[in-house]
Amino acid sequence: MQTAQNIYDSEEFFANYACLPRSVRGLDGAPEWPALRALLPELRDRRVLDLGCGYGWFCRWAREAGAGQVVGIDVSQKMLARAGSYPADPAIGYRRADLETVELPPDAFDVVFSSLAFHYIAGLDRLLTHVHRALTAGGCLVFSVEHPIYSAPARPQWLDTGWGTTWPLDHYLVEGARSRDWLATGVVKHHRTISSYITCITGLGFSLTGFVEWGPTDAQIAAQPELAQERHRPMFMLFAARRR
Repeated sequence: MQTAQNIYDSEEFFANYACLPRSVRGLDGAPEWPALRALLPELRDRRVLDLGCGYGWFCRWAREAGAGQVVGIDVSQKMLARAGSYPADPAIGYRRADLETVELPPDAFDVVFSSLAFHYIAGLDRLLTHVHRALTAGGCLVFSVEHPIYSAPARPQWLDTGWGTTWPLDHYLVEGARSRDWLATGVVKHHRTISSYITCITGLGFSLTGFVEWGPTDAQIAAQPELAQERHRPMFMLFAARRR
C-alpha cells in the first residue's frame, strides 16, 4: 500500500507554506473559503472530521459554528504541532495518520471535510470508501481539490494541436502522479479528470449535492485586484456529497 509523500514536513516547504496568506490569516486568507463554506451543512452538535487538517483552522471554526466534537487528521508532525499551539479545546482532537492508509471507525461522524488534501492521495478510492463507512446515514462530505485544468500543464509552452490552434494542457486525460516545483522541488500531486472525481464519489455510494469550479467574485476582485488572474482558469474544484 502506497504512503503519502509528506512534503509538509520538509523544512523548505513548511517555511514557504507558512508565508502563504491562508497560513497567516487562516480561512479568511483562502479566497475559495466563502464558496466552500456555503456547501457545508449545519454543524451544531455534529461530529466532524477534518482530513488534512493542517494548522487546524477549520477544526476551530467548526467548533465556533457549534460542532459538538471535531477530529483533525494530518500526516505532518509540523502541521499538527502548529495546530496544537493554539489554545486547547477539549472537544477538538488531533491525530497523526497517513490518508493513504488511515483507518476510520464506522458511523462515527456526521460531517467529513477536507481542504486541498485529496490531490496528494494516490488511493483516493480507498480513502473515500473509508469516509463513506465512517459517515452516518445521510452524513455529508465536503472537500476541495486543485482543479485538474490547473494541474494538467506540464510544459512551459502551449501545445500545438495540429489543428491550427494551441491548448494549454498537457495530457489531461492521462491520470496519475505529477511532480511539480511548488514551494519546494519535487512536490507530487495526483492528477485526475473531473469525470474521475465524480465517478469515484457516486460509485462509492454518495449522492453529489454540490459542485463548484471556483473563481473569484466581482466583490473579491474589487477588494483584491490580483485575484483577477484566477478568472483565466478555475484553480479549485469544490464538492459536496451525501452518504446514501
